[in-house]
Amino acid sequence: MSVIGIDFGNESCYVAVAKAGGIETIANDYSLRATPSCVAFAGKNRILGVAAKNQLVTNMNNTVFGFKRLLGRKYNDPHVQHELRQIPYKVEQHPAGGVGIRVNYLDEEHIFSPEQITAMLFTKLKEDSAKELKTQINDCVISVPSYFTNAERKALLDAASISGLHCLRLMNETTATALSYGFYKQDLPGPDDKPRNVIFVDFGHSSLQVSACAFHKSKLKVLATCSDQIGGRDIDSTLANYFSDEFQKNYKIDPRTNKRAYIRLLAEVEKIKKQMSANSTKLPLNIECFMNDIDVHSYMQRQLMEELCSDVFKRVENTMRKLLQDSKLTLDDIHSVEIVGGSSRIPAIKHSIEEIFGKQPSTTLNQDEAVSRGAALQCAIMSPAVRVRDFSCVDTQCYPVSISWDGDQGSPKSEIEVFPQYHQAPFSRLLTIYRRQPFNVSIAYNSDSVPYPDKFIGEWRINGVKSNANGDPQEIKIKVRLNANGIISISSAQMVEKKDSIEEAPNSPTTNGEQTQNNSDSQATNENENSATSVAEQMEVSEDTKDKKKKVSSKIIDLTWDCVTHGYSDNELSNYFEQECKMISNDRREKERVDARNALEEFIYDMRGKIQEGGELADYVSENDREQICQQLEDLENWIYEDGENCEREVYKTKLNELQTKTDPIKQRYYEYEGLPQAFNDLGHAINMAFKAVEQYRAGEPKYEHLTEAEMINITETADKTRKWYEDSRGKLAGLSKTHDPPIKIADIRHEWQTLTTCTNSVINRPKPKPPTPPASNTTSNNDQQQHQNENTNGNAQNNSETESNNSNKKDTLEDKMDVE
Repeated sequence: MSVIGIDFGNESCYVAVAKAGGIETIANDYSLRATPSCVAFAGKNRILGVAAKNQLVTNMNNTVFGFKRLLGRKYNDPHVQHELRQIPYKVEQHPAGGVGIRVNYLDEEHIFSPEQITAMLFTKLKEDSAKELKTQINDCVISVPSYFTNAERKALLDAASISGLHCLRLMNETTATALSYGFYKQDLPGPDDKPRNVIFVDFGHSSLQVSACAFHKSKLKVLATCSDQIGGRDIDSTLANYFSDEFQKNYKIDPRTNKRAYIRLLAEVEKIKKQMSANSTKLPLNIECFMNDIDVHSYMQRQLMEELCSDVFKRVENTMRKLLQDSKLTLDDIHSVEIVGGSSRIPAIKHSIEEIFGKQPSTTLNQDEAVSRGAALQCAIMSPAVRVRDFSCVDTQCYPVSISWDGDQGSPKSEIEVFPQYHQAPFSRLLTIYRRQPFNVSIAYNSDSVPYPDKFIGEWRINGVKSNANGDPQEIKIKVRLNANGIISISSAQMVEKKDSIEEAPNSPTTNGEQTQNNSDSQATNENENSATSVAEQMEVSEDTKDKKKKVSSKIIDLTWDCVTHGYSDNELSNYFEQECKMISNDRREKERVDARNALEEFIYDMRGKIQEGGELADYVSENDREQICQQLEDLENWIYEDGENCEREVYKTKLNELQTKTDPIKQRYYEYEGLPQAFNDLGHAINMAFKAVEQYRAGEPKYEHLTEAEMINITETADKTRKWYEDSRGKLAGLSKTHDPPIKIADIRHEWQTLTTCTNSVINRPKPKPPTPPASNTTSNNDQQQHQNENTNGNAQNNSETESNNSNKKDTLEDKMDVE
């Protein structure tokens, strides 16, 4: 099982996988790393990714793109209305106020939500990853813009669930970029040292995100993040409007009135924009048959582009200056500035970065794949299936969040800010409220900077609240959770029920301050929790009697709630998942059906060319059969383009089998007649080699002297028999028309060849016998002689030793005598 990271972009997507050798970006079925964020519908099948973008101009009404900006939003949202002016497909309002995309699918009108369209794209990415890695894909981490709100993040999680992906985490794109930067850095400061502050500028197709991150060893913390929903597509639109005005003046045509022409213009403008990043000269723009069969021509230069797009570049500068202000960093505190995103290659953007941050932008990261690589690293860290070095990522909440609740018995509504801007995420807060009855709790954003007209996050109706026996309000503990996905919700609600009881005091002296509390249902204290109030429970000694005391005991009761928030319910997700599975199955059947039809069509064209005059099979089919087969091929071709356009796979396979029963004999004859000459040559060569071996034996060839006369006679008889069969077979084939099946098959010739070669080779390839070994007596004599020589040698050595010993004794005696003298 593999884990992947998905960079879900407005224009294209990247998928990276964590392997033992590092992080790799997966290529799709077109061998491209980038998969366009396009989903198209054509007849009975869906077209996803590269293929969908390739047919955008010809099928623009059923090709959906740019749907990332529609996730989690309402139809009346100003941002949605702005997007609708730039997309050619039909969008309408759902009954619940959401966005519905109308397309023609299965020859019917269907309405899909942006979440369903996103799930279709995720299905494509999942299939490409499984095909590339040859394993099942389950766990993933999906990147999300830092400016996405609660509703948009929940919609993206719903899309992943519909596609069958288990999303471990939604990771902010800037945080993923920071992780891919810091994970492999070996020179980061220690925990007690001053952090390394790095600025990340991500200027993509539809958004600008700038973040400041502080790095320590194996840890990063996001200090601040600023964004603006402006990107490279805004530059494209500005240039396209400039060219439209010029074409209207010079050619009397306005591309903005024709969606297909405007899409073509945007594609050409994007190309020239990329060329201007590396070229400051005047670049031409030529489009043939642009509108009304008119060819258009114009020029664009970098300096003019910067003047036209000055408003866009000004917004980029303002966003970067705001980050510098929010992060509270000075220019000296900044270590470096890293840039990612395709639009960051524009020289004007690099110049603005150098002016604002005082440092040249660094391009150490892959500008297109950095986000997906960081998401894959995070997925590997979180997944138990992969072992990887831990690296902590502390993210932030971009927008301040407030919580409010109903007053008790007509008192005014209360509200506090539970998470200020740039608060650490994930995080939990514990609030204590005193209530006598069920009440409502609402959570919403409280900043005008939220790119969402409705600040509403959710409303919870807390049930099961009641007053105590004395009619006093009871303590309610509510935990508000900001999870790692950036989604805010209420994770638990509990009521602390207190009871007074009188019990006998023990004989031993008692001490004040004892307390009892049952808290078996409370959560672990390792979370970051702040309590607004605390409860102290004390025991008081009764004044009337000293052998009794009053005790206050508490019991924690989990409360239920009814929630109204963004996202689909479990039943809706289950239904959408079933629909997606049905569409996947239908895509598979349609692919098999189209493949069967294409196979039949290919066979028709191929066979027609082969059996007609001049084809390789023309000599092997009679004129009558040729006419019949050609007529059948023509009828089938007409049938395919008329009544047989939408038949089932089995129908095409049946038609193909019927054709093959008539054409296979022709192919078999071609195979036989073409292979017979070579087969006869091989057999003739084997006959000659057999007679040659017999002749060499008769001539006394030394290598055959171990063979017997009977064996040679057997080879001769077999070779004579084979030669007679060889001559008879060639006589049968002489003058035979190629339109008739040959009486002799290649298999028959191979059989005769195999019989002869086996008979011959088994004899002439038998090795000569080994020469006889010498008699055993000679061996014994030699052994005795050798043993006698060894004994003589030992004897001589012993005699020499004894002689040396005697000489030594004589010498010692002489020396003694000399001493005596």
